[in-house]
Amino acid sequence: MGLRCGIVGLPNVGKSTLFNALSNAKAESANYPFCTIEPNVGVITVPDERLQVLEELVHPERVMPTVMEFVDIAGLVKGASKGEGLGNKFLANIREVDAIIHVVRCFDDPNIVHVAGGVDPVFDKDVIDTELQLKDLESIDKKIAKVERTAKSGDAKAKKEFASLQRFKQHLGSGKNARSLDYADEDLEAVADLQLLTIKPVIYVANVDEESIQTGNQFLEALKEHVKEENAQVVVISAAIEAQIADFTDQEEKEMFLGEYGLKESGLNQLIRASYALLDLITYFTAGVKEVRAWTIRKGWKAPQAAGVIHTDFEKGFIRAEVIKLPDYVEYKTEAKIKEAGKMALEGKDYVVQDGDIMHFRFNV
Repeated sequence: MGLRCGIVGLPNVGKSTLFNALSNAKAESANYPFCTIEPNVGVITVPDERLQVLEELVHPERVMPTVMEFVDIAGLVKGASKGEGLGNKFLANIREVDAIIHVVRCFDDPNIVHVAGGVDPVFDKDVIDTELQLKDLESIDKKIAKVERTAKSGDAKAKKEFASLQRFKQHLGSGKNARSLDYADEDLEAVADLQLLTIKPVIYVANVDEESIQTGNQFLEALKEHVKEENAQVVVISAAIEAQIADFTDQEEKEMFLGEYGLKESGLNQLIRASYALLDLITYFTAGVKEVRAWTIRKGWKAPQAAGVIHTDFEKGFIRAEVIKLPDYVEYKTEAKIKEAGKMALEGKDYVVQDGDIMHFRFNV
């Protein structure tokens, strides 16, 4: 599955530093707005300890983790919804991602200019939210103009669509993001073709200084309080620390460095996992001597859909799935012994794939 998270934020909040740490692709990081002009795309491995377990059991020729794409999108300024700065490009790029990683500056550093003249994470968040809301309102108004006449003529479908559009318009007009509206399925259908920016799921990344990574600070607390009603996750990261971690090639040295800051893992690993969960994704595995591989699917998918991620023929000609649970693989060591113990399940088309399933598909085309 091609999944993309867009990293957004005002200029000089640490977006490109964060992206550089996430990815082998290197965005230019500089102390001035718009140093990232074209979106930079990095393919990021999703950390998963279960792959290592399977590798030790199966001894494959190669191991293929699942991946996500992170896109570093050009910095936004006030007025972007009207084309200010790189606004039109910025907003168009957001439409192409599945989720938004909103980086908010929660550190004070006189050497790094803040475009608004001072550090205020609530103000920063609201600037971007407002621009996205204004763009969404523009999209909704255009559709209302098309639907309204048909609705007034008495068309039942158009009347429902018009009512749904009005709900979103009122909500956005009150300064709230579309994702926070308690909408029904028919409301969602009314705006599905608009690709609303503020309906996309979001994670807020609080970029703190090194001293605040464990204790937090007043900027972080202000941001957490401000996003409470959105029920959105706030991931605390020090982009400066992550940039240093990215330079380590030796795992033991990396762990020692993390230990100096009282950290068990990098903030980036937390962010990647949080992004994965935000998009309601799970992983299943295929395991053989040629390859152990992780596959990304949506939670709730049935076996034929999961098979289709490998190849469309697998879904079209699906017969059954042979399913092993990882604890059983760990206990019995080989597929032969797992079968002997009766621990390999044969599942049909209605089987809902579970996170961590090890699967082999039988199909006929």
